[in-house]
Amino acid sequence: MTDVMEVEENAKASPAAVDMYEWREGMPWNPVERVILERRSVRKYKDKQVPERLVRRILEAGRFAPTAGNSQSWKFVVVRDRDMIDAMQKYVQLRCKVFKFFLNWQKSPLGKLAWFYTQLSARVMPNLLHPIPFGAISLIAEGKLKLFHDAPTVILVLVDRRGAAKPLVDVGICGQNMVLAAHSLGLGTCWVGFVEVFKFGTRWKKKLGVGWPYELIEGIALGYPVGNPDGMIERELQEIEWWEDGRKRTVF
Repeated sequence: MTDVMEVEENAKASPAAVDMYEWREGMPWNPVERVILERRSVRKYKDKQVPERLVRRILEAGRFAPTAGNSQSWKFVVVRDRDMIDAMQKYVQLRCKVFKFFLNWQKSPLGKLAWFYTQLSARVMPNLLHPIPFGAISLIAEGKLKLFHDAPTVILVLVDRRGAAKPLVDVGICGQNMVLAAHSLGLGTCWVGFVEVFKFGTRWKKKLGVGWPYELIEGIALGYPVGNPDGMIERELQEIEWWEDGRKRTVF
């Protein structure tokens, strides 16, 4: 695979017009590829609301994501009310304080009981208690990390559990369509998985319309980014097993 930086140098050396639907050896990234490669998660937004027509355009990009049998196993909830967003943030912060009390066994006054609870929870929810979200729990609890990073618009994505085949995968593809469309339109986004905490609050579930057969699975913070956080960066390459002509080889 060609390294990102190498292709960037080729683009500078030969600034020819880029075609969208054909490939040539040594050609620079086309506009779609650049949107994918340059998008970064944004955690600082301007105090400027996104026009409603622009949000609707982004939702439409999500709606056109491929799904099994075109089942579209999702539901969108858009929150643009600042007071409501602040209240949602406070609720999650309070819940994270509770989680921290029980899960941070090294500092919890519960001692060995907290250690036991942490070990049990880590086995039941290994992904949610991965070091990355586990660290975020403490930051949110301490008020050092805001749930939606002060974004003026929040898109909540609910999955329909009756969906065909693999609805969770379909919802992920839908969300990716939206964040890429947002980036192409000059907006910033950030995936917010901690919205799952609202499933513990009956009042919030009712207010957000989270009831059978829907489950709140993901949130997307949306707004105009402060500064210019986008751009290509080098990422760690992973081994790929490549089968061709009856032989297997490893590529990067």
